[in-house]
Amino acid sequence: MTQTNTIDPAEVAKFEAMAAEWWDVNGKFKPLHLMNPCRLDYITSQIAAEYDRDLTQPEPFTGLRILDIGCGGGLLSEPMARLGATVVGADAAPRNIPVAQVHAEQSGLTIDYRNTTAEDLAASGERFDVVLNMEVVEHVADPLGYLTACQQLLKPGGLMLCSTLNRNPKSFMMAIVGAEWVMRWLPKGTHDWAKFITPDELYDLIRKAGLDPVDRKGMVFNPVSWRWSLSSRDLSVNYVTASIKRAAI
Repeated sequence: MTQTNTIDPAEVAKFEAMAAEWWDVNGKFKPLHLMNPCRLDYITSQIAAEYDRDLTQPEPFTGLRILDIGCGGGLLSEPMARLGATVVGADAAPRNIPVAQVHAEQSGLTIDYRNTTAEDLAASGERFDVVLNMEVVEHVADPLGYLTACQQLLKPGGLMLCSTLNRNPKSFMMAIVGAEWVMRWLPKGTHDWAKFITPDELYDLIRKAGLDPVDRKGMVFNPVSWRWSLSSRDLSVNYVTASIKRAAI
């Protein structure tokens, strides 16, 4: 059976053009570097809760197989590897992979980086305990097809963590006008507001893909402290969800 291709070539090309700047904390990926501690707080706490791991212990994720889909330069793959997980980082943009590989080697980390897609990984029979699906779904051509592939990549009982951007006037002002036009953190055109997804829409897509959504939180930027924090109430711009694949009965 032919797999659906959810890759949007125009989106891949945008990130390829920025590949070498992934690890520049003041470069074009400054927003992700600023957001990373907040993302990691949510990711690690959800994984620890689901798999009963003690985050105060060294390498608490030992024995877990984690896929970082849309891994870019490895900003999430590397922390997962440091926590002891076996990590596969996948990205549709081929020029991101050597950037990630070189940085992991320089950091003394073993990470399996691949230029591939969620659909191809699923078709090859790959399965994971956790799928990290962070800031990707708003860039694909077919969100439901993509999320279905992510579901197929999970072992029964597995956990998917998915973040994206809400679609409303505030997100347009913050993510596009603010981040791209005013602050110039990202090149103009990095985001397409029409592809943003509301939390209810994402929950519906996740359910249709065969997963059970169990949690969602907002990620809120404070322009005074220049820090991100998690919020149970404010999902108006950036937000993250946790979903479980039901174990086979």
